[in-house]
Amino acid sequence: MNTPTHLLIVEDDPAIARSLRDGLEREGYRVTHAANGTDGIACAQEDTPHLIILDVRLPDMLGFDVCRRLRELGLRQPIVMLTARQEEMDKVLGLEIGADDYVTKPYSLRELLSRLRAMLRRAYGDLSSADADLLYARDLVIDRARGYVKRGQQTLNLTPIEFRLLVYLAQHPGQALTRAQILDAVWGYAAEVDSERTVNVHVRRLREKVEIDPSHPTLILTVPGIGYRLVKG
Repeated sequence: MNTPTHLLIVEDDPAIARSLRDGLEREGYRVTHAANGTDGIACAQEDTPHLIILDVRLPDMLGFDVCRRLRELGLRQPIVMLTARQEEMDKVLGLEIGADDYVTKPYSLRELLSRLRAMLRRAYGDLSSADADLLYARDLVIDRARGYVKRGQQTLNLTPIEFRLLVYLAQHPGQALTRAQILDAVWGYAAEVDSERTVNVHVRRLREKVEIDPSHPTLILTVPGIGYRLVKG
């Protein structure tokens, strides 16, 4: 990107927000801060940041509600949620409503930066390679250069992570891919137990958009004990 990468932090704790902002600005990012969900939604609409860091607990609404509203508005930037809780339901709920990743407090700035860089690289990095820009998965046409997926004349509304996930599966048709392989290729970090659950959630969300009948998938299949594969042809 020619201009500094713009990050939006939606965090109500002034000390955490200041520390996070200072750390990110030292790394060369342009940072905007919103102290509540209402302002966060407004900033996301007006400033169109490249990525949004969203706290779960906000004074006026839950971060889940902010995330849901942003996706309803058609904003597709990666969203990384910050949660102080270890409960799996918080993490799964965030992913279900459109978040792309989560980081549990307390976290190190190094860990967060690693997640952010991986997310930005996969959302905005150069998608071109020696492979053809167009990939095909049955009746789907995946345009890697322009970043869209079509079924006939219909453009499917995928998030950046969902798009990267579909591209990776389509690059390996018929191959059983482990969750660890998918995490490394799509998210850019090593697998952990919770991280592998992240793959499951995003595969389910992707199926809801690309399968004719998501409850009986015929395109993205589960490979028991391994992971997933995209059907050839």
